[in-house]
Amino acid sequence: MHPRWTARVISPHPAASPPADGPRPATLLRGEFTARPAVRSARLRVTALGVYELELNGTVVGDHVLAPGWTSYRHRHRYQTFDVTGLVREGRNAWGAHLADGWYRGLLGFNGGTRDVYGPRTGLLAELRIEYADGSADTVATGDDWRCGPGPVLAAGLYEGEEYDARRERRGFSEPGFDDSAWEPVDVVEFDTSVLFPADSPPVRRTEYVTPFALTTSPSGRTILDFGQNLVGRLRIRVRGEAGRTITLRHAEVLEDGELCTRPLRHARATDRYTLRGDPAGEEWEPRFTFHGFRYAEVEGWPGTPDPADVTAVVLHSDLRRTGWFSCSDPSLDRLHENVVWGMRGNFVDVPTDCPQRDERLGWTGDVQVFAPTAAFLYDVRDFLRSWLRDLAADQDADERRIPPVFSPDIPVITPVPLPPGNPPMAGWCDAAVIVPWVLYERYGDTGVLRDQYPSMRAWVDAVDRIAGPGRLWGEGFQFGDWLDPTAPADDPGRAMTSSSLVATAYFARSARLLARTAEVLGDTHAAGHYHALADAVRAAFRDRFHAGGGRLTEETQTAYALALCFRLLEDTAERAEAGRRLAGLVADRGHRIGTGFLGTPLVCDALTDTGHVDTAYRLLTQRSCPSWLYQVDMGATTVWERWDSMLPDGSVNPGEMTSFNHYALGAVADFLHRTVAGLAPAEPGYRRLLVRPRPGGGLTWARAEHDTPYGRAEAGWRITGTALSVDVLVPPRVTALVDLPDTEPTEIGPGRHRFHVPWPEDAR
Repeated sequence: MHPRWTARVISPHPAASPPADGPRPATLLRGEFTARPAVRSARLRVTALGVYELELNGTVVGDHVLAPGWTSYRHRHRYQTFDVTGLVREGRNAWGAHLADGWYRGLLGFNGGTRDVYGPRTGLLAELRIEYADGSADTVATGDDWRCGPGPVLAAGLYEGEEYDARRERRGFSEPGFDDSAWEPVDVVEFDTSVLFPADSPPVRRTEYVTPFALTTSPSGRTILDFGQNLVGRLRIRVRGEAGRTITLRHAEVLEDGELCTRPLRHARATDRYTLRGDPAGEEWEPRFTFHGFRYAEVEGWPGTPDPADVTAVVLHSDLRRTGWFSCSDPSLDRLHENVVWGMRGNFVDVPTDCPQRDERLGWTGDVQVFAPTAAFLYDVRDFLRSWLRDLAADQDADERRIPPVFSPDIPVITPVPLPPGNPPMAGWCDAAVIVPWVLYERYGDTGVLRDQYPSMRAWVDAVDRIAGPGRLWGEGFQFGDWLDPTAPADDPGRAMTSSSLVATAYFARSARLLARTAEVLGDTHAAGHYHALADAVRAAFRDRFHAGGGRLTEETQTAYALALCFRLLEDTAERAEAGRRLAGLVADRGHRIGTGFLGTPLVCDALTDTGHVDTAYRLLTQRSCPSWLYQVDMGATTVWERWDSMLPDGSVNPGEMTSFNHYALGAVADFLHRTVAGLAPAEPGYRRLLVRPRPGGGLTWARAEHDTPYGRAEAGWRITGTALSVDVLVPPRVTALVDLPDTEPTEIGPGRHRFHVPWPEDAR
């Protein structure tokens, strides 16, 4: 049980924060209290309707950014707890906060976005418990004794950017004795504290600082800074100039014809403005309440020419612990992997978003569903994704049909695609309710996540069972399907080569099977039998409808075969062999270029490798012409793109409305790099048994992967020297490993370092 709240939510008086159609200002709030002598400890609990930065006696509390973050506020509203013992003084104290819209009432969604999604007013809820050496305690809290006033942030929006006038700074507002007599009293507003819960996910923090790579002048004469890396965050500037001068910072991911290309941002202005106060010693500023996805920044209004040393990109994302690494002999594949890492960093900003730069930035379920295995290798995402799954389940519970939303937290949006009304069931997207918990179980051995999500998992599979009916086939009508496959027109991203009914039925079989295995893990034998039987029935229906016999499918596409093979919808050995041959043929027919969208891409290399076509998988992986992973690398990408051709070969930007240069879904191939190229994978949940199964190819001479498992560091690496393949393995304590090398019998090994040598003919390179 968590202690009851005595604090009240306080909201700025309308006179201090007038309503506006555009970005609204951030408001200052402050209060004072007295502490008795001999303070032993002081703990602060705080959250906001909006986003906050709180100060105590002039010092910022904590290092969180955009706190309290974004959850499904109506069901789960996060608060943070801080130890502030060192900040509380005997006698008179003051505390105050900057308060802005954030996700709570700022613009959310696309086509311009929607305001006031969660409520029309911002608010602050804070409670400080002070314990003394004699065992007594005092509690001070937000209430009607607080006051509010205007501050230097004239406008702040996640999409729009921030406007700051340093001449309006209220220095000392969070210190005792500040004159707030001209300020307004706050309003105390009703709030249901039962939705509050302690933070269960790592906060967003400043994690890295990047200096400009180059300063250039555009053809139109504009000053542009290139940071050399597409990243997510904002700029910190150091400047000296006259009072009243305004510096404007515009952000974008790419240049087109040498100018900042803002069209892919859609309605997001991504513009910050700073008005100087005229301090002769110089001024430093970083926005508080916004973030941008960018590599390039256009600077206007700077006194003279900016020195690149005076502009720093501050990288922001959820502060996850890095747990996985990959490297190999091909610098292009290393760059691809680094692009995946940067794409994940930029999109794991409190929720797993689809993109960080335009008017969207939503927790799309389909994207994280395909990317979860890669994410769980690269970073410790257990708490991050468990928190997100709790939101997903809460949003699902709010739907009378128990269908998960296509993004979570769920919000009403004006969509750019013809979505049916209500909350439409979407194969591959809603399946995140089943697949993501299973991935967390596989990678962390955590049965708790399965237990917590079990009702949500069952509700989704049962919903599809009702929709499909006795025929067990579904997917007619609008579906995202194999979204953005390379043949999709710029203006119709959902027009894929693979039918939505094949995709939907394959995912139905997959989720039903994983749910059956979940029931087995949890000891629900009756449900396990039911869902295994359901999965068998769906597989039979898939075969009746889409299997043309002998391993060939009625739809000759890379995605169709990848789904059928990886989801075990073709079990017979001869059928799988023929399906693999057909898939390899389809890849070759396209010149070994990719032919899959969001749902087929994570599977196609595995499907080829598992059916003996390792060389074809490598030719697909290392292809350099469009569409391919390395085409993006050759075009200068430093993150993974949304479209295979987000940038066209002539350097122009794809005209499609959905053209993001930081979208991690197609980067799900990194899991193949980890598991198959380097050869490090879990053989049992939580890596309590490793599978070391490298499959060298593609002209690579070495590759290695490292991962911090729940038991310690695991490593797998190989090198080809002359006519020998040498493999090095590190097995953590209390773990065993199955080592399965090409053309050799698998071997079981225990903890410690091991080395293996097997013959490797020159023609196998």
